[in-house]
Amino acid sequence: MDTHHVVCAHCGAVNRLPLNRLADDPDCGRCHKPLLDGRPVELDDRSFDAFVRQTTLPVLVDFWAPWCGPCRQMAPQFEAAARQLKGRALLVKVNSDDSPAAASRFAIRSIPTLVRLQAGAELRRQSGALPAAQIVALAG
Repeated sequence: MDTHHVVCAHCGAVNRLPLNRLADDPDCGRCHKPLLDGRPVELDDRSFDAFVRQTTLPVLVDFWAPWCGPCRQMAPQFEAAARQLKGRALLVKVNSDDSPAAASRFAIRSIPTLVRLQAGAELRRQSGALPAAQIVALAG
């Protein structure tokens, strides 16, 4: 049976999930909180590396900041894309002001910047606010 590994954003546990169960609202085996609830996950410098390297689902990271107008404008679109991609990809938000190590590692120079990762490796990136449909396409 094919599986994906998903790191719990709440406790850091790595969960092995069968492919045919990804859409069944799985909970973490350790802390019992939802793993794939269709909402963006907030990460910081402490949790970022372990989460993106050990999660085998595609991860789309939104590097943003609370003072950024385009970031705030795109936030509802990012949330809508997360709902559409539930069980197929994980959408992550990283506040670049609060998590300078992650932002520096990816050479983030403007925000919002979306970076698509697979097992921690960058595959694509796009800067600027996007509508939900383009966010979904970038994650896929």
